[in-house]
Amino acid sequence: MDSSVAAVTETSEPSWLAERRAEAVEAAKGLSLPGPKTRGWEFNDLSGLDLSAYEPAEPGDIAVAEAASARLAVPEGSAGLTQVDGAVVSGAGVEVGGNGRPDAPVVMPLSEGVERFGDLVSERLGTIVETGTDPFVAINDAGWSGGALIYVPAGARFEAPISLTVVQQESGRTLNWRTLIVLEEGAEAEVWERYVSADDDIDAMFNGVTELIVGPNASLRYVCGQDLSPKSWAFASQRAEVERDGSLEWVALGFGAARGKVRMETKLAGRGASAKVTGAYAGTGRQHLDYDTTQEHAAEDTFSDLSFRGVLAGRSTAVWRGMINVDEGAQRTDAFQDCRNLLLSSKAHADAIPGLQIEADDVACTHAAAVAQVDPEQLFYLTSRGLDNGIAKSLIIEGFLAELVERVPGGAVADALSEALSGRLEELLAS
Repeated sequence: MDSSVAAVTETSEPSWLAERRAEAVEAAKGLSLPGPKTRGWEFNDLSGLDLSAYEPAEPGDIAVAEAASARLAVPEGSAGLTQVDGAVVSGAGVEVGGNGRPDAPVVMPLSEGVERFGDLVSERLGTIVETGTDPFVAINDAGWSGGALIYVPAGARFEAPISLTVVQQESGRTLNWRTLIVLEEGAEAEVWERYVSADDDIDAMFNGVTELIVGPNASLRYVCGQDLSPKSWAFASQRAEVERDGSLEWVALGFGAARGKVRMETKLAGRGASAKVTGAYAGTGRQHLDYDTTQEHAAEDTFSDLSFRGVLAGRSTAVWRGMINVDEGAQRTDAFQDCRNLLLSSKAHADAIPGLQIEADDVACTHAAAVAQVDPEQLFYLTSRGLDNGIAKSLIIEGFLAELVERVPGGAVADALSEALSGRLEELLAS
């Protein structure tokens, strides 16, 4: 790893965080970027990535956020925070209890949370996404600034959805974005997170780490959309841990960036925990979209259901690699995963690689994967009845994506997902 990796330190940061950053800097210096022989990176060429070409992001102009377009629209009435490069606009107010923890649900910059609720953050930060041998996590650990902390005390809930919007404004910069979401026992929250660029000419690097901690009997809905410039790099390590009888609904969209990789991992850590993950990606030009998903069942009577859909035009490529891990003793696991891809061009390409690793004997685990062109028989059937070829193709693709929309709850989530996919589809068909 290039020696230019440096930590972001602030005079107000506590010693535990300064030490954590210093350790991450040293770890990053000793790590190399993944190569074609690195497991999980076989389909991702990082030879064109020069980390030293991207300086740490400086505070941007918060007014840019209003002009930055995002295909994923957040629900009306949502509240939260926005960050433009290194500049943050804070969100909701805070009530502090006698134990130094919030008595009410909180959304604030993570950097502010470190100052106000140091014990809470130090206890939870980095507990489910560890620096380890991952260079991108190490870089994030060393250099994140701003970020977001969402904390919901036991039995509490946010009345309105929370929105987190991250905007990259300057080319030649790395934005290390960090999200920590903690729901205590019986808590509920709905979070919408979006990564966007100020315009399509931004050549920058986005490097995000997200930790979703869902306590016993808690419920989290997490919607995340990546819509960065087609000239940028995008990396993200996102991991959720769900405790006893907790539930997670996770919706992911990937439209932007030239290259990169998103890792989405879910650990069902407590008996009765469940997770439903719905994802979609759509690429054009020479984009390469890479998703690596893991469903880890670590307790008895757990359930997971993951489904991805991909639509690719031009010379774009995509890879989805999914793994269901059933740990020893995780009896009565029920897990499913599938990924289906539709190619709109003969030069587009997709790889879908499901996998199972099972160490228990009383389980129900299934997977499916498919890659196909638009069905010529369906196209012929529609055009023979008077429909224009373009309209007919659009209807076939909409039908392909409709199955995905039907997986999510009606209302704001379904409407936003449908609108985002329709808008992106128009772009793909016009390319």
